[in-house]
Amino acid sequence: MKQYKTKNLRNIGIIGHGGSGKTTLTEALLYHTKAIDRFGKVEEGTTLSDFDVEEKRRKNSISTSVALCEWDNVKINLVDIPGYFDFVGEMVQGLKAVDLAMITVCGVSGIEVGTEKSWKYANEHEIPRAFFVNKLDRENSNFEKVLLQLKSKFGISVVPIQYPIGKEENFRGIINVISGKARIFNPKTHEMETGEIPDELMSKAEECKKMIEEAVAETDEKLLDKYFEEGSLSDEEIYNGLIAGASNGDIVPVMCGSAIKGIGIHTLLEDMVECFPSPKDTNLYKAHDPKTGEYIGVKIDENKPFSAIIFKTIADPFVGKLSMFRVITGEAKSDTVVYNPNKDKEEKLGTLYFIKGKEQYQTDMIEAGDIGAVAKLQYSTTGDTLCDISEHVMYRKMNFPEPVYSRAVLPKAKGDEDKISNGLHKLMDEDPTFKVERDFENSETIIYGLGVTHLDVIASKLKNKFGVEVELRTPKIPYRETIKKSADVQGKHKKQSGGHGQYGDVKILFEPRNDGKDELEFVDKVVGGVVPRQYIPAVEKGLKECMLHGVLAGYPVIRVRATLHDGSYHPVDSSEMAFKVAASLAYKKGLAQANPILLEPIMHVEISVPDDYTGDIISDLNRRRGRIMGMEPKEGQQVIIGEVPQAEMFEYATELRSMTGARGSFSMKFARYEEVPQEVAKNVIEEANKEE
Repeated sequence: MKQYKTKNLRNIGIIGHGGSGKTTLTEALLYHTKAIDRFGKVEEGTTLSDFDVEEKRRKNSISTSVALCEWDNVKINLVDIPGYFDFVGEMVQGLKAVDLAMITVCGVSGIEVGTEKSWKYANEHEIPRAFFVNKLDRENSNFEKVLLQLKSKFGISVVPIQYPIGKEENFRGIINVISGKARIFNPKTHEMETGEIPDELMSKAEECKKMIEEAVAETDEKLLDKYFEEGSLSDEEIYNGLIAGASNGDIVPVMCGSAIKGIGIHTLLEDMVECFPSPKDTNLYKAHDPKTGEYIGVKIDENKPFSAIIFKTIADPFVGKLSMFRVITGEAKSDTVVYNPNKDKEEKLGTLYFIKGKEQYQTDMIEAGDIGAVAKLQYSTTGDTLCDISEHVMYRKMNFPEPVYSRAVLPKAKGDEDKISNGLHKLMDEDPTFKVERDFENSETIIYGLGVTHLDVIASKLKNKFGVEVELRTPKIPYRETIKKSADVQGKHKKQSGGHGQYGDVKILFEPRNDGKDELEFVDKVVGGVVPRQYIPAVEKGLKECMLHGVLAGYPVIRVRATLHDGSYHPVDSSEMAFKVAASLAYKKGLAQANPILLEPIMHVEISVPDDYTGDIISDLNRRRGRIMGMEPKEGQQVIIGEVPQAEMFEYATELRSMTGARGSFSMKFARYEEVPQEVAKNVIEEANKEE
């Protein structure tokens, strides 16, 4: 495959609200550049970038995919990024590989939650942005209205470099505002033909050009002076200023069209080449400086030693692991040994590939700024740096949201446990927002993701990729038991049955432990040898074994002090086993008399929501038996800090999304155990005893 110099590359992430037409736009760009010979449809599951079985079934993107095309001697890598909120980890990965995020906006719906989130993520990753207003052929679409929304929401840096000709079913062309040329769609040939700007749109085109000139002038003092003196800038100055302004995020160009009809795709490609930054124009990567401990900016440069960052991993049960990476400096060459500073290991780069959907094109070399893939790296995972052995560099890791939605995984067929475990761990390599833990207490495998759909997709991938079917259930809650009062009891084990008998006798005081520690505190206060020294460890051991099961519902017991203060023994019949049994008898009797209670895990929760939703969130937390600890403003939102029982939080990821129109997010970690209210405890105990 043809090699391109860094300045002739464009890496564009296509992001936006789910259903705004990202995959269709990717398809239209590929079709128009003849990278594919058939225009696939999302509904039919025939698009190049939605090639996964699950994507075809659900009719939306669930993972980031890369497709390449060529236009006007420039190679364009299109990174199609899912818009659904459960796959925000895919957005973090995709944005690591691009120089500009093009946010698609529906010409009918305008700004949606996904538009806001896309802007926020691009902002956080310091990625230049552009907008593409799509679906302008639809009924009720309105470019002018959407443009005003974008400007009022995201600021005056949002400037239209294109303007539509006609609207709804009469939408037929695009004005290139800078060059002053119009391109009209010919429905017979499906090509855009050069034409004149309609008279009624002349003033609108001039108004848009003024907006661009003002925005460009404000990014450069020399241009500003010229603009004030002469009242206008040359087209070359505007293009150069646009590239510079778009590269550092000062200008956000707006394009428009209809991906499904192919109207505006030609003009979009022209502007991608003329106005979007090449890798040389950006400064997106930061490397760790071991001397200062700070992160310093690194320019994409083909003349420096090799370095790259792995932005995505694909786990394939047949091919093995495929690592997708972006070369930042130098060039990647096949059959070379490189260094991974994150793992402190050397890796062999085998065959290198360029990626187009699920297709892979072999190449010997990948230039700085370009995107490629390599199979079967031994140690490297998503977010790791690869670099030249002689010149070490380590790029900043990606920040992924913490998974907050959990389910227990149960095999549908016996004997599938190993297959499931193997599959889950491979999927964890692929998805950094997915976690697996083993709950030994309840003998459950717990998986964590960002929402219901995320874990449903994981279950489907287990079936499609690894051939195992699973059921997902709400995990069991790790309740605990303790005591509130003291009880001094005797446990006596005496058995005579011919030959050696068994004899153990202990008196133990059971009390609540109030020093903040959970494990059993065993105190030996035996005097005068009433319990011989060699049997005292057996008493402690017997109690520790008993503590695994409480007397109320069989949950482990915590926060108990047991003081062994008296007892008796038999010189022949006493043994370690007899004293263990005596200790267990004392345990059952003592706990039953010491007012046993049930404890539940309490979670520390931080919920981030826009101001308008705080009242609803607080009243909802109160309904969940939660306690509000405080509130603080952060990045234009309110962070509500509270404590809520874990039992009330299993569906919270879904419910918070529904309460806030997907604008809220939360994090959660274990805080401590607290007593369960009596009514709730009664139900839990009844349920546990039923299971027994």
